[in-house]
Amino acid sequence: MKLGIPRERHEGERRVAATPETVKQLAGLGLDVLIESGAGDPAGHSDHEYMHAGATTVPALDPADLDILVHVRPLDPATAKSLKSGAFTVGMASPSSELATVQALADGGVTSFALELVPRISRAQSMDALSSQALVAGYRCVLEAAIRLPRFFPLYMTAAGTVPPARVLVLGAGVAGLQAIGTAKRLGARVSANDIRPASADEVASMGGTFIRLDLETAEASGGYARELSADRGALQRELLAPHVAQADVLITTAAVPGRRAPLLVSRQMVQAMRPGSVVVDLAAETGGNVEGSVPGEDILVPTADGQGYVTLVGLKDAPSAMASDASRLYAKNVANLLALMTRDGVVAPDFDDDVVAGACLTHDGAVRHLPTAEALATLVPALPDHSPRVQADGVHVDSVHSEGGI
Repeated sequence: MKLGIPRERHEGERRVAATPETVKQLAGLGLDVLIESGAGDPAGHSDHEYMHAGATTVPALDPADLDILVHVRPLDPATAKSLKSGAFTVGMASPSSELATVQALADGGVTSFALELVPRISRAQSMDALSSQALVAGYRCVLEAAIRLPRFFPLYMTAAGTVPPARVLVLGAGVAGLQAIGTAKRLGARVSANDIRPASADEVASMGGTFIRLDLETAEASGGYARELSADRGALQRELLAPHVAQADVLITTAAVPGRRAPLLVSRQMVQAMRPGSVVVDLAAETGGNVEGSVPGEDILVPTADGQGYVTLVGLKDAPSAMASDASRLYAKNVANLLALMTRDGVVAPDFDDDVVAGACLTHDGAVRHLPTAEALATLVPALPDHSPRVQADGVHVDSVHSEGGI
C-alpha cells in the first residue's frame, strides 16, 4: 500500500508527519512510503535522509494515487475529495471546526483517523498526539515568557545584592501546564498553579509547584479532561484567582475543554492589576483564549491600573511548530504507532473491536463514526439538500442524528 507524506501548506506550520526514523518503521510494516520533496526541511530532515531511510521522494504527491495519507494539520475539503474510496488518512482533524472536510471524507468513502480522538488510556499513550504536542507547547510557553520578562527567573545572591526569584502562576495543569510548571521550576522560578480537576493537585506537587486551592466545585470529565464551568462558577473562579494573578510576575494559561471554546479565566481588569513589566502567555489564544483580549500570534501591551507601565500579553500561535524538530519527532511516532496497530503484512486493516482503533476513527465506509461530529453534521443536512450522509455512531447505523446544541 502506498503511504504519502505531504509538505504541510498551512501558514506557519513547520512540522512533518513522518521523520526518517518513522519511515524505517513504516517501511518495516511493508508499506511503500512516498514523501513530497522538501516536506521535512523545516523540521531539519533532508530528502536524502528520507531516501536513505527507505522512502521515495516525489516532486508532488497525487492524493488520488495514495492508499494512506498521513498529515499534521487538518485536510482541506478539496484534498479530502481527491482521495480515492477506500483510502486511509491519519492526522489531526479538528472535527468540530472542519465539518466540510469530514463530510467530504465520509462522502468519498475514506476511512479517517483523527489523532485528537485517540482514547486517553494506558495502551494508547504512544499514539496520543494531543499529549505529545502539549508537552512541546508547555515548554515553549515558559521560554516565550522568559525572554520577555525584564528580570531573572532564578534567585541570585551576589555581592551587589540579592535578586529574588520570579513568581510564575500556571492556570491549567494538563500536559502543557505540567510541562510549563516543570520548565519554570528548572529555570529557578517560584511556581504555583491551579486547575479545576482535583486530581491535578498531586501532579502539580510532583513537578515542584504549589497548588492553589479555590473554593469551587470540581469539574472533571471522562478521560481526565476538564469540563466547562457554568457562567456563575466561571465568574467566581476569576474572582478567586484575581489576587493570585496580581501577585505573579508571569502568568501562563493552558486551560482547554476538548471540542469547545477555551474557557475565559482571566479578565482584562485582572491583567491590569499585575505589576508593570509582568508577562502573560495565553497558550489557548488560537481557540478563543483564556485571557480576555489575547490575539493569536501577537504581543499586546496592556496598561496597568496604576498607569505606571504595561503588562505584555502574548497570544501564542503554532507553539509546537516553533520547535518543529522535536515536535515532529514525537508526532511522527504517534502516527507510526497507530498505523502499526492496524497494519499486518503491508496492509492496513483496522480492527474496530479494538477500543483504540474504534475511538480514533472519524469516518469509515461512508459513515461518520464520531457521535458529536455526526450530530453536528446532521444539523446541517436541511441546508444541504444534496447530502444525506449516513451516520454511524458507536457502531450503529442510523438515518440521522439530531443535535442538542452542537458539539
